[in-house]
Amino acid sequence: MHDTPVPPPDADPATDAGGPPRRPVRSFVLRGGRMGTGQQRALAELGPRYVLPYQATPLALPQVFGRAGPCILEIGFGMGDATAQVATAMPDHDFIGVEVHEAGVGALLKRIGEGGLTNLRILRHDAVEVLRDMVPPDTLTGVHLWFPDPWHKKRHHKRRIVQPAFVELVASRLAPGGYLHCATDWQPYAEQMLEVLAASPALRNTASGYAPKPAWRPQTKFETRGLKLGHGVWDLLFTRPPADAT
Repeated sequence: MHDTPVPPPDADPATDAGGPPRRPVRSFVLRGGRMGTGQQRALAELGPRYVLPYQATPLALPQVFGRAGPCILEIGFGMGDATAQVATAMPDHDFIGVEVHEAGVGALLKRIGEGGLTNLRILRHDAVEVLRDMVPPDTLTGVHLWFPDPWHKKRHHKRRIVQPAFVELVASRLAPGGYLHCATDWQPYAEQMLEVLAASPALRNTASGYAPKPAWRPQTKFETRGLKLGHGVWDLLFTRPPADAT
């Protein structure tokens, strides 16, 4: 999802000589936001059931959902409209949505309650740490990264989430045959995404460049806004080859 770019203090994952480690560079900025009464009620009533606490140990996904099935993780679901639509259309799949902003979590919980969605859980935490600590290797059917913050200014490009280390982490969590689906309405970021993804030895492009928009991906709020502004939209769909692929 797009956030309004708010330049935070620059940070570097390196350690100062003789000083404490600096915090890692984040791809998001935490900020306050107004929540409606419906979102607040959903957070209070449904949060204990559908919001998973962050933990530094791998999830047992069959225990989380009460079944063993294909699982898709979405990073930065915004207000959750597209997430709820996909989960509704694919009841045989389980979904984990990761979002750091409370208003978005409340909005998606409201959609979960209205739609009776039992195949969707939420984590309000840094997606990189969720992937690293909570998702076992070789387990995810897919990862969705739709319209992440493009961090327009050059000095903030290091905050873009699609970087080589992130892509390799995602690839390691995908099951053989699993996919990573990215979408953006910012062409320079699309070009960076394509370059980084194409350079990954663990992933394979499903198209010769950008992919056609899959029929199952809903049009998001940010996509609609971008199209009204005359932006293009670029989808990228990469897979982790099956173990027996040559």
